[in-house]
Amino acid sequence: MNVLAAINIGIDPILFEIGPFLVTWHGFFTAVGIVAVVIWAVYMGRKHGIHEDAVYGTAVWAVLGGLIGARLVHVIDNWDYYGTDPLLILRIYEGGIGLLGGILGATIGGTFYAWRHRYPVGRMVDLVTPGLLLGMLLGRLGDIINGEHLGETLVRPWAFLYTHPGSPANGEGPMHPVIVYEMALDAFIGIVAYFLIGRIRPDGSVFFMYLLMYGLGRFVIQFMRRDAVWFAGLQQAHLLALLLVVIALAFLITRVRLANSGDDDPGGSDGTPEEESEDGEPDAPPQPA
Repeated sequence: MNVLAAINIGIDPILFEIGPFLVTWHGFFTAVGIVAVVIWAVYMGRKHGIHEDAVYGTAVWAVLGGLIGARLVHVIDNWDYYGTDPLLILRIYEGGIGLLGGILGATIGGTFYAWRHRYPVGRMVDLVTPGLLLGMLLGRLGDIINGEHLGETLVRPWAFLYTHPGSPANGEGPMHPVIVYEMALDAFIGIVAYFLIGRIRPDGSVFFMYLLMYGLGRFVIQFMRRDAVWFAGLQQAHLLALLLVVIALAFLITRVRLANSGDDDPGGSDGTPEEESEDGEPDAPPQPA
């Protein structure tokens, strides 16, 4: 096996440590990705008339839901490790998240908060989708450095070979750069999502298009990853990716159509009918709490 025909990565996965507290490159870039998503959401909110209070409030719940979902999926997939010392579950700053769980958790958390406060949920998720893809791409930079996700063996010039003793991939030989494949997928979907905003309806369609494209792409890429098999030769991420595809298809097949300036939605900005007051006039849109 010609290990010279590979891209050598020998960076220490630990960015810095103070006593028992340490921060990995994975944790650092995860934080960078989250900040990028919030900045994008605020920018697009201002541009499209959504109050900052609505954006920040929804972002807090989306981030919390995303972190819980991402950590939960990772812990379940690696229970042999975390089961020996459950306190390790709380050390999320060291890395270790499942992105698909993060997507589901963030969607549930953010959507619930926005729905509870009567914000235009569909419009908000559409506007934030390109930023979400940017955040995912940035977060994956930490995965490249850490070498947490093992790819199948590959002897080609673009293969990754991890050489730092602290990397989980050290000694595993040259492998598919599966995270780079996923980053390319993120970039492609993000560009497509940006140009679809306002071109398909009802609101929320861009977000569900993202779920469909990412689910399909991730399902294919997952065959090049060395993760534990759960069912019928499929890994946990395969099953979650299929779940995203099913959810997205159910919405897209039944609801989506091309936008037409002469065929406006009969309701508010989120595609739902506006409520009327007692005098028959539409109520003013809800203000942020």
